[in-house]
Amino acid sequence: MVKSYRGIAQDTATVPKLPSLVVADYMATHLITFTPDQTIQEVVRTLLAKRISGAPVVNEQRELIGVISEGDCLKEVVKGKYDNLPIFSGKVRDHMSSRVVSINADTNIFEAANMFLNRHIRRFPVLREGKLVGQVSQKDVMKAVLKLKSATWR
Repeated sequence: MVKSYRGIAQDTATVPKLPSLVVADYMATHLITFTPDQTIQEVVRTLLAKRISGAPVVNEQRELIGVISEGDCLKEVVKGKYDNLPIFSGKVRDHMSSRVVSINADTNIFEAANMFLNRHIRRFPVLREGKLVGQVSQKDVMKAVLKLKSATWR
């Protein structure tokens, strides 16, 4: 008797579909963003009102050009102390971080997890074709992993 090396053929209709493992399926898409022409005072008000620690800065084409954070705003407070004028002056473009590490929307969540560990960053702006489409956090990656079953873990 000859045995087939192919094994038993499986009906593809009964094979369970694996969950998606890309950042785009787990990222936040309704983001608060700022423009380079907004004032630091607007940023501070928005960060406090929305209870967030920072946000992406985009141009008119929705291209990511920086990130503005509470820390960036605090630098302005300290600068004002030396001038004896603790107010928030200046524009976002003057205080934002322009060297931003971003992640592609099609990145595998395990690659994203590795990036979080190596970069010591809590969230990444997500880009698709150079445009900001979302933001992924460490928490988003953990939620994605929880959806996996041990049989699908790869």
